[in-house]
Amino acid sequence: MSEQSNQIRDAIAQAIGDNPVILFMKGTPEQPMCGFSARTVAALQALNAPFAAVDILPDPRIRQELSAISQWPTIPQLFVNGELVGGCDIVTEMYESGELAETLGVDQPAAAQQAEEPAVGARPMGIENRLS
Repeated sequence: MSEQSNQIRDAIAQAIGDNPVILFMKGTPEQPMCGFSARTVAALQALNAPFAAVDILPDPRIRQELSAISQWPTIPQLFVNGELVGGCDIVTEMYESGELAETLGVDQPAAAQQAEEPAVGARPMGIENRLS
C-alpha cells in the first residue's frame, strides 16, 4: 500500500473519530449527486441532527479506502460515534422506525414518513474535506 493511501485512510479514520455523526456521500448535503445520498441527507435533516459530511467524488481513493475501513461497498455510509450505521436503505428504515432518532439521541418528529422532504432551515455542520 502506498504512503498516500495510508494518508487518505488515516484522514478518513480521523474524520470518523473526530465527528460524532459523519456521512460519506456523493456530493454535498446542499447538492447531493445521487438519490441515495439525497435520501440519507433528508432523513438526517428531518431529525435536525447535526452531522459532518464528506464528498467522496473528488478522489476515487476516498471511496476505496473508506470501503476498506468499513467493509461496506456502497455509498453513502453513515457513521455514528465511530461505528458504521449503514447506507441509504438501513438509514431510511431506521428513520421510519424511530431507531435513527434514538441512535442519534434526537427527538423523532411526529411525521416520520416525510423523509423525502428535507426540513426547511436545517443546516448540517460543515466539514473541511481534508481527504483529497
